[in-house]
Amino acid sequence: MGELILFHNNRWLVPDNPEIGFIVGDGTGIDITPVAIKVLDAAVRTAYAGKRTIAWTEILAGERAVQQGKELLPPESLDEIKRLRLVLKGPLETPVGGGHRSLNVTLRQQLDLFACVRPVRYFPGVPNPMKKPENVDVIIFRENTEDVYAGIEWPHHSAQSQKLREFLKRELNVHVRDDAGIGIKPMSSTGTKRLVKAAIQYALKHRRASVTLVHKGNIMKYTEGAFKDWGYQVAKEEFGEQVIFESDLPPGRPWPANRIILKDRIADSMFQQILLRPEEYDVIATPNLNGDYLSDAVAAQVGGIGMAPGANINYETGLAVFEATHGTAPKHAGQDKVNPGSLILSGVMMLELLGWKEAAELVLKALTTTIQQKTVTYDLARQMEGAKEVKCSEFGVRVIENMG
Repeated sequence: MGELILFHNNRWLVPDNPEIGFIVGDGTGIDITPVAIKVLDAAVRTAYAGKRTIAWTEILAGERAVQQGKELLPPESLDEIKRLRLVLKGPLETPVGGGHRSLNVTLRQQLDLFACVRPVRYFPGVPNPMKKPENVDVIIFRENTEDVYAGIEWPHHSAQSQKLREFLKRELNVHVRDDAGIGIKPMSSTGTKRLVKAAIQYALKHRRASVTLVHKGNIMKYTEGAFKDWGYQVAKEEFGEQVIFESDLPPGRPWPANRIILKDRIADSMFQQILLRPEEYDVIATPNLNGDYLSDAVAAQVGGIGMAPGANINYETGLAVFEATHGTAPKHAGQDKVNPGSLILSGVMMLELLGWKEAAELVLKALTTTIQQKTVTYDLARQMEGAKEVKCSEFGVRVIENMG
């Protein structure tokens, strides 16, 4: 049995044998999750010679919960996540256009995991469309609980939509077509400030040069525009001399090395700039929908979301779910075929949060070596000349072997 991870004064207190949860996930989760766990265990064993271990506890969600006669997301599973604090999660199914609501979104909202953190960097040897993919090294902080992802919407034919249309016309002189579905896009000062605060704290801790607020405030002035304004406000009020605004720097003057530069960019312009000048961006803080698009677009520059990790974190309560950033790919489920890289790298984020940097570095180096040896799963092999295609489990074995 492992010991519980505690959280006190905004710090995780980690024993040498922590109990950590895992959710297998749907679809290809049955392939990638066991491989990721084996790789992480091997890294901990190699780095610390048995002095540290992880005690894994399965938490039921999705298909595996239903198979045992439970709900898709049982209340006791939420309680278990709160007890254990840290969870490694495979992909969970999100039906399109109908069916149950996204379990990923439900987890984020039920546990108030307000920061979706997505580091995107290039691993040498990964096929990609860019001339200089090594210039991409960015951490995206995406607000996780508000915006259109709050799920406040009604179909066009519903009584709720009809009432809203009538209210808007009667009280606010706003006309909405009778055949329109209606959704509400909430953004709060609370949600924005805690996200931007987390992004700035990350930049300071990891000696990053800048934080950029990405928004569509030129059109949506009281939601996205307010996101920008609240972001600047929290920077000014809580970080004082540690942050300097880009707008306050005289043209041609070098940026001070001892302060974080705070910038802001319009979302559509940012999509262009992250392609043309990725080296100018370091940490990005952005609302939910922008962050969803942007994180996948940036990941495409370094080879795709198959090699992109992610975590959903509440830095105030100490809860964190580390997850594969891709979907369930059900047509490949159970074939031992898909790339486990995204979940392995999400596990690296977990090791870093634990403070186990030696184990995290072992995984990163071994993963890089394995890719450079061109021993890869089908998604990379079909793009690499001279590659040896291996199974998901075989890829994990090779990564472990390359730890030395």
